[in-house]
Amino acid sequence: MARFARTLRRPAAAVALAAVTACGGEARTPFVETITEEALRADLHALSAGSMAGRLVGTPSLDEASDWIADRFSSLGLEPVGDDGGYDQRFDLVWFDLAGGDRLDVGGGALAPGQGWTPSNAGAAGEASGPVVFAGFGIVEPRLGWDDYRGVDVTGRIVLVLDREPGVADPASPFDGVVTAEASRTWRKALAAQERGARGILFVRDVQNRGDIDDWAGYHDAQWPAERRRIERFSLGVWAERVTIPAAEISVALAEQLLANTAVSLGELASAAEASADGHGVTAPVRAYASFRTSVRRNVTPGRNVLGLVRGSDPEVADEVVIVGAHHDHNGTDGETVYNGADDDGSGTVGVMAVAGAFARAAEEGRRPRRSVLFAVWDAEERGLLGAWHYTERPVIPLDRTVAKLNLDMIGRHEEVPADGGGRFRGLEVQTAESNANAINILGYSRTPELAGAVAAANAALAEEGSIDRALTLRSRYDNNASNLLRRSDHWPFLQSGVPAVWFHTGLHPDYHTPFDDPERIEYEKMTRIVRLVYRTARDLADADGRPSLEPMGVHPPS
Repeated sequence: MARFARTLRRPAAAVALAAVTACGGEARTPFVETITEEALRADLHALSAGSMAGRLVGTPSLDEASDWIADRFSSLGLEPVGDDGGYDQRFDLVWFDLAGGDRLDVGGGALAPGQGWTPSNAGAAGEASGPVVFAGFGIVEPRLGWDDYRGVDVTGRIVLVLDREPGVADPASPFDGVVTAEASRTWRKALAAQERGARGILFVRDVQNRGDIDDWAGYHDAQWPAERRRIERFSLGVWAERVTIPAAEISVALAEQLLANTAVSLGELASAAEASADGHGVTAPVRAYASFRTSVRRNVTPGRNVLGLVRGSDPEVADEVVIVGAHHDHNGTDGETVYNGADDDGSGTVGVMAVAGAFARAAEEGRRPRRSVLFAVWDAEERGLLGAWHYTERPVIPLDRTVAKLNLDMIGRHEEVPADGGGRFRGLEVQTAESNANAINILGYSRTPELAGAVAAANAALAEEGSIDRALTLRSRYDNNASNLLRRSDHWPFLQSGVPAVWFHTGLHPDYHTPFDDPERIEYEKMTRIVRLVYRTARDLADADGRPSLEPMGVHPPS
């Protein structure tokens, strides 16, 4: 369980009550009326206009959006807490290509990429050769006491590991149920092998759960296209620079070739690794050697978060912070087609700006919160939550002094899941927009029930005081769902880094990630109530005596 200074386990309603009392017990949440439907509409039309060209990562249009947000933060009088006294926190995004000359030999002669293998961008450019050792899934997860290297010496060797994770389809799996676990990322597996002295790492499909890739030549071409992608695949620079060993994906046939002189098959080893209770080190006396060379090049694209602060008033807790954040990047243009991203996530971005405006107005009138509040607009969410991940790697206020993270992503529509929605809606029940007209999903509720309770208390308080004409319907249903929604927005890096975090999310809809996600289709009345809810929740957390806690990994609701 995450532990924080001055953490108190108290009923969520009490957390909210303490905040209201600290505000002097006024009848209404201070300056909540500054969050208006008209202002949200105007800001969203500006941010998601065609002239913004879809705000794709690494393009001038996203820089223009970042400048616009920074200018707003400045006009509100927010304290700049980015680099060099400004609002920007800059970082490196990395995309990958091959320089050429890649080869693999597992005992049958050198193979070119596409001949049953391909280089992995989880590793670095380099050469490795040595005896092969099997190490299960290659996962090390201290929070679960899991270590696939327990009792396995990989010094000077090539490690062969399975893709993904144990219990990948098991709702009761300690690895985040059916949500893809952070520990299963390939670069994290490569780093774990490197830290234990391995010279290189080979990934093979988890054959106990799925079949091998049918067309390795086609798969290699898709992974390493001759022409750069319109929407590039990125990693985070601070992650990539940590890994110095080469990595590759190999076919089941090549893995079986490596195991040809052992007494067990790959399938038997994989099943044993799957059945492990703690990654106890499933090994086999592999008598094969492997040699491979990769030419992975790491190319840098600049990233940029926008950060502004309202400083707290109470000397005892002003060094603690509540974060209110959203992402402003989207999917750019394709020829003449513009992906405006009004709901995803123009809605959350202008919501953050509106909450910042309410806090700034209150501060001007001498009504600063006890704790500080950080307003963050993240870059590269669509490319893997990379701006938020970078912040957790380089926080401007230490994470152990971060009380909570409130995430706004897609807060402007009604959830609508069509019967023929396909893979975009995997794991979600068919539902109409009308059935969700007053609803918002709260994700992260199972990881931090006290924070979710604070949201519920704020919702009731706003309705009771008349700051919203009716309470929203809060739905808690997606924390352990095959849709992977729990890990698909910027609250996830904070949950993984020990910070209580929830995501305000009205849900997916047929216009999601299409050219039809336009500002004219936003439900502004509902969105205004949601932004007011975020503001009230943030004030309650900033003024409360206690702090919400975080549940230990492995505690999650059934699917």
